[in-house]
Amino acid sequence: MIKLNLNPPNNASDRFDYEKGRKKMTKKRRVLPVVLFSFAALLVLGGCSRQSQQANAIQIKGSDTMVNLGQAWAEEFMKANPKVSVAVTGGGSGTGIAALLSNTCDIAELSRELNPEEIAMARQKGFEPKQITVALDGLAVVVNPANPLSRLTLDQLAAIFSGSVRNWKEVGGSDLSIVVLSREVNSGTHVYFKEHVLRRGRKDSQVEFAANALMLPSSQAIADEVAQNSGAVGYYGMGYISAKEKALAIANDADSAYVQPTIENVINNAYPISRPLLMVSRGQPRGLVASFINFVLSAEGQKIVVKIDFVPVNRK
Repeated sequence: MIKLNLNPPNNASDRFDYEKGRKKMTKKRRVLPVVLFSFAALLVLGGCSRQSQQANAIQIKGSDTMVNLGQAWAEEFMKANPKVSVAVTGGGSGTGIAALLSNTCDIAELSRELNPEEIAMARQKGFEPKQITVALDGLAVVVNPANPLSRLTLDQLAAIFSGSVRNWKEVGGSDLSIVVLSREVNSGTHVYFKEHVLRRGRKDSQVEFAANALMLPSSQAIADEVAQNSGAVGYYGMGYISAKEKALAIANDADSAYVQPTIENVINNAYPISRPLLMVSRGQPRGLVASFINFVLSAEGQKIVVKIDFVPVNRK
């Protein structure tokens, strides 16, 4: 059996060699964390700019209302720039904001404006978010085509979606229970509808959606449910309107005109449930991100807005 001598040597020469070796080992142990720290720092710094990692790629995340529009823009932009890759995914405005804050996307698509808390979080992350209105939208309130109702006021909508009105006969319709459909809380469309319809823009209001409201993951899910449920009512961007659902005319109150969600009515500010659609970047857009947003705002990009049934901000 071999025994290892773990004690320091006794004679001076051996002790010198021992101390010299120990110092070398200590020095190596000290160097290793520094190297690891430097490597980690490079990784962090390297992640500070997505475009520095992928010079020919753009990641866009966010609003489900805008996802089809974003994909249409991306397809045309890539045709003109075949070496560029543009990936567009939805998940809701909240998902887009989270991705922008964590630096996992270049552009966030939002169907509402940033709130003060989100702006503060961006500043804590070291950037000033740049909000750019790229299109306009009217939120259509839709029912099944079998529903005899064709119009409602904002007060009636608030009563229906908050749950204080539960049967269609209470607002002039058939004796049928109302099935309330909403987007999920992560959706900018959900937030906008709650603030501007349920709460009527009152900052001190605490009105919420009905407890039995069905929270659905996408505008298409709402469209599909309304199409097969005669008691259902939901809302989505007017670009999703189809013959399988009936869009209601909406009035500010009983003494106001009832207005359909159309492009002209949104442009003229006649339709009462309208909103901006935005792209948000980390600071002033630069490089490829700036090129893409410039394309979106160009005459060609705004023609795509009209084609997808949204409202252009640039009609030149």
